[in-house]
Amino acid sequence: MPPGVALSLISYLLYSCCDAIIKGFGSGLTVFEIAFWTALFSLLPVVFTKPKTERWQDFWAMKHPFLVNLRSITGLVGNICIIFAFTTIPLAEAYSIAFLAPIFVVALSRTFLGESVSTYRWAFLFASFVGVLLVVRPGFRELYPGHLAALIAALMGAITTTVLRRVAPHEKRVSLLGIPLGYVVIFNGLIMLFQGVRLPSLEQFGMLMAIGAIGGTSNILFITAARLAKASQIAPGQYSQIIWAVIFGALFFKEFPDSFAFVGLAVVITGGILNVLSDEARVRIFSRLSVFGPASAVSEVSPPLTDEPPAHQPKQDRGSTAPAMGK
Repeated sequence: MPPGVALSLISYLLYSCCDAIIKGFGSGLTVFEIAFWTALFSLLPVVFTKPKTERWQDFWAMKHPFLVNLRSITGLVGNICIIFAFTTIPLAEAYSIAFLAPIFVVALSRTFLGESVSTYRWAFLFASFVGVLLVVRPGFRELYPGHLAALIAALMGAITTTVLRRVAPHEKRVSLLGIPLGYVVIFNGLIMLFQGVRLPSLEQFGMLMAIGAIGGTSNILFITAARLAKASQIAPGQYSQIIWAVIFGALFFKEFPDSFAFVGLAVVITGGILNVLSDEARVRIFSRLSVFGPASAVSEVSPPLTDEPPAHQPKQDRGSTAPAMGK
């Protein structure tokens, strides 16, 4: 197995570990407290991803301030929604719904970026949608707010990804990482102040620190993987997170999908991988959590969506990488 692929699989596993730890909080902390502390603790690993040529104090100097802030807002909303989903519904169900994001991305890319979509890709995306229906089975079982939250998270992730693909080649990494984290920390911090500050217990602090450290480390591993392997090699591995969701759900939360759900999850994984492999021109790597997932590292694997490549990317390499889709 190529080293880049192996590192990407490890990073996807670590992202799933973060999600499982978040679910472990249950009702012990509010969604806003979890989002605040995990984002705060993730700042330290983020420091190590900053290019030496950039300065943190220049984060405000942006070429596309509206789009960068839009990406940060959608990332904030998606972050809160997916945390709520993880803590209220089974992990496998949250993952399956969140992995509807590629459908939204394709629709947005076609509408706003003018990209063509082949019939094969629509077929694979439709198969993934059918798989999600088999997992959730609306109309045949009770649905909860967490299911809606996961769907909103998928939509927000798609918007985040589409915008990020546009701005990543042209903006500083300190802007792409610092501003979204700032949104999460400040917004959730204000909500916490309004609700009354309540410090987590020592055990909860340990879990929060673990999420931040593991999530930040995952981003570093993913960036390294993206430098060692093509996006087309590491993108299919993202669906391994669904498998980890089933395993962690069974081991730690006594969540056991039924036969219909297993079939649906298999369809989601198969359709998703075929969707990735069917598009040689643009491979999208996505995550549900924009703060902790591969979307944070999108500029490492995304060529620009303009006619000319950025200064750091030779023209002959234009087709060697592909726009990435973003936890």
